[in-house]
Order: sequence, then C-alpha cells, then structure tokens
Amino acid sequence: MGEAAAGERRQRTDKQRNRTHILEVAEEFFAEQGITGSMDAIAKRAGVGPGTLYRHFPNREALLAALLQARDEELEARRDAIQREVTDSRDALAQWLQALGEWVTAFDGLPEPLRVALTESTSPLAITCQGFVTTTEDFLRAAQRDGGAQPWVRGRDLFLSTLATAWARGAAMADESSPDALNSLMRTGWETPAAETAPGGGEDPA
Repeated sequence: MGEAAAGERRQRTDKQRNRTHILEVAEEFFAEQGITGSMDAIAKRAGVGPGTLYRHFPNREALLAALLQARDEELEARRDAIQREVTDSRDALAQWLQALGEWVTAFDGLPEPLRVALTESTSPLAITCQGFVTTTEDFLRAAQRDGGAQPWVRGRDLFLSTLATAWARGAAMADESSPDALNSLMRTGWETPAAETAPGGGEDPA
C-alpha cells in the first residue's frame, strides 16, 4: 500500500516536472520563433515525444493559455494598481489599454489567436480574453460616466483595437516611433475632446 502510494507520488512529481520543463522550453521557443512555430519542434527541443507534449497540452491554444497564466496575474496586478491609484477615469482607461497592449505582445503573432478566441467559446484562451474585455468595459464605462470617453465606444472594440495595434506594431513597415503613434491614434478615437469635458459642462475658454 505504501509502495503504491509512493509510486503514484513519483508519477505525479515526474508529470509536473515534465509539464514545467515543456513550458520553459515553449516560452523560449515562442520568444524566438513566434507562436506559429511547430509543436513537434517544441517537443523535440524539450526532449520529449509529441505524445507527451499533447497529453499535457492538447493544442497550441492550451499551451499558450498556460504560458500566459503568469502574465495574466501580472496584468491583473496592474489593473488593481490602476484602480487604486489613478483617480482620473480617462487616464485610468488609457493606462489599462497600455498595459493590455503590452500583454498581447508577449509573443510574436499572439494577437491572432486572441482575436479568434473571442469567437470560439471552447478555446482555452476564451475565458482569459472575455475577462479582460469585461475589465476594459469597466474602465470605459467609468470614463464615459465622467464624460472622458465617447458614448458610442464599446469595451470589446477597444480590446480588438488593442489587438490590431499590437499586430501593426510588429508589421514590417513599423519603426520605433510606431507604438506611440498607434496608441495616440487609438486614444484620439475613444477620448472625448477636452472642450466637451470642461468643468460645468461648458466649452473651455478660447
């Protein structure tokens, strides 16, 4: 009985060790190759068979979801800090979108599976994406209540715009000034002009 239990513990330990090792290798591989790199190549680099890899992670989305878990926690911590420390709702939304933009550029090519996950409820990435869409909506509604964001803007659209901006930042024509320019363009789209949010509801004096 004791030997059987010890054997099961060893198996669980070995399984966890394999999973951790695969994640470490996949993190390095995706950082080098982007997320379109071969799953079989990851297994080969990790020194395990494809069957072992797929037992832990049945598809690329499951592997990405596991790799993003630590980054999810970091993004949630930044969300909490923004909610706690930033009193201007318009600036809070801008800071959240900046944090979100950094999260979606963890690996080259990541915006596309995140976009797809929004329409596929079975994707392991779907819950994560929906959660961050909801957070974006919360920041947006606060800014809209305070008159700092256009009333027709939706949180889902801002999330998609963040994905699109992240993709464009990695395009061949982009340069070092592109990220700031793209973020400014997106903010110009959702932000209410200052004249519309002057104290007392009137326009700012000329």
